[in-house]
Amino acid sequence: MELRDTARAADGHELAVTRFPAEGEAWATLLVAGAMGVRQDFYEPLARHFAENGVHALTFDYRGMGASRDGSLRGFRADVTTWAESDLDAMLREARAMGPGLPAFALGHSLGGQLFGAVPEGARLDAIVTVTAGSGWYRHNDRMPLQVRFFWFVAVPLLTPLFGYFPGKRLRMVGDLPAGVAWQWRRWGTNPDYLLSEGEPMRRRFDAVAAPVLGFSFEDDAVITKPAVDQLHGFYRRARVERRHLAPADAGRRRIGHFGYFSPESRDGLWRDTLAWLRGKAAR
Repeated sequence: MELRDTARAADGHELAVTRFPAEGEAWATLLVAGAMGVRQDFYEPLARHFAENGVHALTFDYRGMGASRDGSLRGFRADVTTWAESDLDAMLREARAMGPGLPAFALGHSLGGQLFGAVPEGARLDAIVTVTAGSGWYRHNDRMPLQVRFFWFVAVPLLTPLFGYFPGKRLRMVGDLPAGVAWQWRRWGTNPDYLLSEGEPMRRRFDAVAAPVLGFSFEDDAVITKPAVDQLHGFYRRARVERRHLAPADAGRRRIGHFGYFSPESRDGLWRDTLAWLRGKAAR
């Protein structure tokens, strides 16, 4: 049974978390890191399934998002670096603490999967799984080029200063975001090096990751394309990267897109295959 709780980020900020204790004998721990603007509740079916299969799982909301949001985002101070270095890094340790001594895994969706190489704790993981996680450089997206350009060059620079945060929920775009998050994400998204544009310290963190990485992408994903996912996984110069780019039919599905991996329809296909891959890494 899942347990809704709070946990402290590295700077003491309280974050909303949900713990999914493993059923039976636990053999690993897993942190599920969500996509930009997606609440942790979305990942409950996946986390519950992993717990049913012997893995202690933890989900969380970044500060200012989901159940970790308290009031208006106007004037709320946070950027993506804060989410990574203070929130994600601490939650990786929090998940590991659910089963000290067990193999520690992480599974990240979109932004969550982009950031594992950006935090010190990423180098301590035993294996990483990413789902539709790629470079957000806007020129990689040739499926929604007008929408992407409107987002980066019109919506974010016009609306963020007007509202004091990015009002994405009103526009049905990624949800509301703290101003600092919106501005930093825009800076990355308009740079061909994406998050590596932060400089050499970011490159060194990715280079510190030597664990196996499994990266899923899907042919019908209109948000993150295969070249974007390939570029991001190329940032891991020391890790053993395995890429799986699938058409929906390869997984016995009609549609998968950017979010479909996390549907319970994936239980007997994609989730089963992910568990099998992780079990193989735990056995080493």
